[in-house]
Amino acid sequence: MDYREIITIEPGKRSGKPCIRGMRITVQDVLEYLAAGMTEDEIVSDFPELTREDIRACIAFAADRERQLGVAAQYEVVG
Repeated sequence: MDYREIITIEPGKRSGKPCIRGMRITVQDVLEYLAAGMTEDEIVSDFPELTREDIRACIAFAADRERQLGVAAQYEVVG
């Protein structure tokens, strides 16, 4: 699964935050639900327009962003 097919960024929507399939639900929203202890089942039940694949795409997006920040930090230390 390539999260880039699911996560969208539109400047005029939710202040340009990464959203799921062009909806107004952001990656941050989903990550906060997970961090608060909600299960995938609970999230999908509360937001039936979301799929389990959408939730996994949010996690993959966050992991990739962390990886990119780590690489950028290495260049700052070296440079």
